[in-house]
Amino acid sequence: MKLNQLLAVLQSVKANANKGKTEVSQLCHKSALFQGLSRTYQPREEDGFVYPPESQKLTLKADDLIEKFVQSCAEFLDLAATQDYANTEARASVSVEGQTIVSDVPVSYLLFLEKQLQDVKTFIASLPVLSIDKDWQHDPNRGCYVTNPKETVKTKKITDFVVAYEATEHHPAQIKEVSKDVVEGTWSLIEFSGALPQDRVNLMLRRVDMLQKAVIQAREEANGREVQQRQVANAIFSYLFAD
Repeated sequence: MKLNQLLAVLQSVKANANKGKTEVSQLCHKSALFQGLSRTYQPREEDGFVYPPESQKLTLKADDLIEKFVQSCAEFLDLAATQDYANTEARASVSVEGQTIVSDVPVSYLLFLEKQLQDVKTFIASLPVLSIDKDWQHDPNRGCYVTNPKETVKTKKITDFVVAYEATEHHPAQIKEVSKDVVEGTWSLIEFSGALPQDRVNLMLRRVDMLQKAVIQAREEANGREVQQRQVANAIFSYLFAD
């Protein structure tokens, strides 16, 4: 038998065992079924009246329930032992594109790892990514991404006086107050970001997908191995129910 075949039948065997144990347990509480009697009457006088005998048939014996209990549980105990022994022996390596990531992994850990990798994938998908509307460069000194300096002019308003109308023979010149913007300086802006490029996040997502598939394949390989049948129930019940 292969491990995956054992896993396929184990639940139904467990259900049958539980059903059998429940039936036996219910019978154990029906004390009347374990009682019987035989009563006969002998008159003192030879010609005395003879009352008919009474009897009650014994329906159940405790030994019968023990046998039924053992029959209900034995297969399940043996298959469960076979599974647990096999889980310590069934192993496979996780490989991606010819590269072995981890070697000789027990099937129980492969099941665990399969679930954990889904959490890893969720985490990667939630990582912040760099905005695509800026030109980012990685700065190894700062350990983050930076933009090229962007310069913008800083202006300020000043008040000035201009001649609105020149002086004439009959009128003086008219001076008008005006405000205007003049360049005060230059701002140089460099932006920083601790996010990641989208292509790097996409690469990590592809890797976790491939690793998930590799773990599933390794699990199937481990579960496809032949298992050694284990017989433990007979020894257990022989000890427990021996006379």
